[in-house]
Amino acid sequence: ILDSAAAARLVATWKEEGLSVGFTNGCFDILHAGHVSLLHAARSQCDRLVLGLNSDASVRRLKGPGRPVNDEHDRACVLAALASVDAVVVFEEDTPLALIEALKPDILVKGADYTIDQVVGAEIVQKAGGRVVLVDLVAGKSTTGTIGKLRAGSTN
Repeated sequence: ILDSAAAARLVATWKEEGLSVGFTNGCFDILHAGHVSLLHAARSQCDRLVLGLNSDASVRRLKGPGRPVNDEHDRACVLAALASVDAVVVFEEDTPLALIEALKPDILVKGADYTIDQVVGAEIVQKAGGRVVLVDLVAGKSTTGTIGKLRAGSTN
């Protein structure tokens, strides 16, 4: 778990070693199989994967006052422990644009619920010679859906 400056130094070192660096981002509030699948697919596109994690304040602005369920420290610890994730950086903004500009990843990965035109930072990565990859999502898996089931008292 790194701040953006430390992550930028680490990414520069990886690139000097000839490694490709991928980046993805999100809230990752209640980790589920869809998240793990996305991260595994993202890591398969690169040698090292950096995950940009929305801060608690950012999640509240994006998802509402009842979120996040898990605080940023807990979310970052769980994500950093996954084999597919090489570094986690918490960011305060609503989008990871500044972080993408600082890290300059070779590959930007998002779920296929986005189009390349909708992916924040896509233009920056592509102009630098990198690529944007959209990966298929696991149907029926979302944190919002899980929270809805919990509120309804359903376990299915």
